[in-house]
Amino acid sequence: MPEIHLSEQDEKFIEEQVAAGIFKDADSVVSAGLRLLGSNEGKLVELQRLIQEGLDDVEAGRVMEFSTADDLTAHIIKLAGEQNEAKAPGGHRTGTGRSSRRS
Repeated sequence: MPEIHLSEQDEKFIEEQVAAGIFKDADSVVSAGLRLLGSNEGKLVELQRLIQEGLDDVEAGRVMEFSTADDLTAHIIKLAGEQNEAKAPGGHRTGTGRSSRRS
C-alpha cells in the first residue's frame, strides 16, 4: 500500500473529525472520503450523459418553446400529473378509489 502524505490542513481536518467522534480513526475518515469521491464520480458521469442527451435532442430539433415562465410551469405540472397517473395502480389517478380490475 502506498504511503499517503497529507497537507497540514487535511491532517487537521482528519484530527477534528476523529476528535468530534464522527469517525473512529483516520482510516475511517479517508475511507468515507473515497466512498464519497466514487459516488460523486458516478453522478458526474450520469450528469454528462444527460447533458449529451439534451444536446442531441436540440440538434435533432426535439425542442419546445414557451412564451412565458408560467407556460413552462404549466407544461411541467401537466407532465408530472400524467406521470403520476401512469404510476398509479391500474393506470388510474391516485385517490379515485376505483380499479380497472374486475372480480
